[in-house]
Amino acid sequence: MSTTIEQHRAVLLELLTEFDRICKKYDIQYQVFCGTALGAVRHKGFIPWDDDLDVCMLRPHYERFLQVAPGEVGEQFYVQGEFSEHWGMHFSKLRKNGTTYLEKFHPKDKKMHQGIYIDIFPCDNGSDTGWVRKLQFYASRVALAHTIFKRGYDTDNWLKKFFMGCCALLPLKPFHSFAMGKKYPHSRTVHTFLSCTSRYHKGIYKREWLTETVEMDFENMKVPVSAHYDELLTVLYGDYMQLPSEEDRKIKEHAVLIHTDRDYSEFEDYRDGMKFDVYSRNIH
Repeated sequence: MSTTIEQHRAVLLELLTEFDRICKKYDIQYQVFCGTALGAVRHKGFIPWDDDLDVCMLRPHYERFLQVAPGEVGEQFYVQGEFSEHWGMHFSKLRKNGTTYLEKFHPKDKKMHQGIYIDIFPCDNGSDTGWVRKLQFYASRVALAHTIFKRGYDTDNWLKKFFMGCCALLPLKPFHSFAMGKKYPHSRTVHTFLSCTSRYHKGIYKREWLTETVEMDFENMKVPVSAHYDELLTVLYGDYMQLPSEEDRKIKEHAVLIHTDRDYSEFEDYRDGMKFDVYSRNIH
């Protein structure tokens, strides 16, 4: 039996509820982000043609979550923290055990957890000096290319493949450290270069946009959204209240196979033989 989008979303809400519970218990601040924030503002829930959940946290709260969450989650959940065993990426996920979410890449680490997840993105300090902040962005591109190449990222773009292969030969730590900007803890700007942003101008925000929140309805729960959501969503999406064309209202096809009640380990042969003609895309 195939999984419906309603079943998938129900699991995403389970994950968000658990994430929110832990954050409240330990006074960890977060916001729903990107398409999830847009969904809260524009639809009071999921964007009707979307099927994922994103949250964002300033680096100190993000690190605190990764410190406490593994000992807090129940047996049905798994914290896939950045640079942890079998997950070499620089953002994190909360996954549900006993589920399957096979994305459009062939993981080089066959032990990588591939259950249904929500993304947990860190937000870092951006230098208030423009040219330094631009260098942070370029450093993040190298760090991202390094890690996704080693994860097993698939693309039909040969230029991307060449760039990732070159970056994989470079040391990760200095690029990642410089991009994080820990020497700028009181900067006026923050960024998401290391997580969910591929364009420079869409990844830079005023610090208060990520520290000041309001509660909004999201499906069957209340979630924290930036108190400056109008400015934030305008940076991310432009005229965000304008619906896209009917043609663009499509699920973004990140996954090849989704199951809410079968474990990803059951599909190893299927995963290794996956082929795809259409690669993932972003939506709004």
